[in-house]
Amino acid sequence: MSITNARVCELEELCRKFRVDVLTAIHGIQSGHPGGSLSVCEIMTLLMQERMNLQRTDDPARDRLVLSKGHAAPMLYRNLIEKGFLPADCMGSLRRIDSLLQGHPSVHTPGVEIPAGPLGLGLSAAQGMAIALRAQGHSSRVWAILGDGELDEGCIWEAAMSAPKFGLNNLCAIVDWNGVQLDGTNDEVMPLGDLAAKWAAFGWNVIECDGHDIAALDAAMDAAEAYVNGPSVILAKTVKGKGVSFMEGKAAWHGKAIDAESFATAMKELGGAAE
Repeated sequence: MSITNARVCELEELCRKFRVDVLTAIHGIQSGHPGGSLSVCEIMTLLMQERMNLQRTDDPARDRLVLSKGHAAPMLYRNLIEKGFLPADCMGSLRRIDSLLQGHPSVHTPGVEIPAGPLGLGLSAAQGMAIALRAQGHSSRVWAILGDGELDEGCIWEAAMSAPKFGLNNLCAIVDWNGVQLDGTNDEVMPLGDLAAKWAAFGWNVIECDGHDIAALDAAMDAAEAYVNGPSVILAKTVKGKGVSFMEGKAAWHGKAIDAESFATAMKELGGAAE
C-alpha cells in the first residue's frame, strides 16, 4: 500500500481533530490518560482509518486491533466514532456511569475486540487471534498496540518468545515508544536496553520508524505485511503528550486531569475551541 501525499494531509488533519476531541472529553470528566492517548494518535488513526479491513464487527475475516495499552482508550473511541461504530456525539460520555466509553476498553463497546486494563495481556490475546484466523483460513491481520512501559511485564516476553515458534506472519506488534511511563522515564523505572536487539533475539522482524510521521508509519506497516517468515514488531518512536507543548515528554500527564487554564492552552495550540 502506497499512501499519497494528499491522503497523508487528510490523516494529519484527522489526528489534529482527534487530539482536540480526546482532550475535550478528558477535561470534561476530569479523569483519563492524555499523554499516551496523544502519543498513539497517528499509529491508531493510520491503522483504523486507512489500512485495516474494519468495515463490520461481525465479519469473521476482519482485521483485528488489540489495544493492549488500554489507558489510551479515548483515542480508540474517537477512531471508532469516525468509522461509524459509535454515535458521533458520544465522546462527552467518556468514563461516565453506564457509558459505552469506559476508562479502559470493554467488549460491550462496538468495535472493541478485547477488554484491556491489566497491562501485558494484549500480545498473548493477539497471538491467539492470529493462530485462530490462520486455522480458519482467513488472510486477516492482527495488530497489537503496546506501550513501552508495558514491556516491563513478563507475559509480554512469553508471547514474544512463542509467536515466532508458530510463524505468525499475520501478527504485528506496534510499540508506542514514547520513553515515558506512569511515574517516570523508562530509563528511570526499568531500562529497556537495546529494544531492537531484544525483539530480534526473540525472533521477530524488527522495524523502526517515527511514530508521528504517517508516511513513515505506512512504509513500516508495508514492510511488516511483506515479511512472511514470522511476526513483525514496529518500534514507533513517539512523544508522550504529542501536540501539546507542556505535556510532551512529561510523566505527570500520563493520567492527570486537565485544569481549565491548561485546557485553554492546549486548545490554542491544537486549534480547538476552549470552553
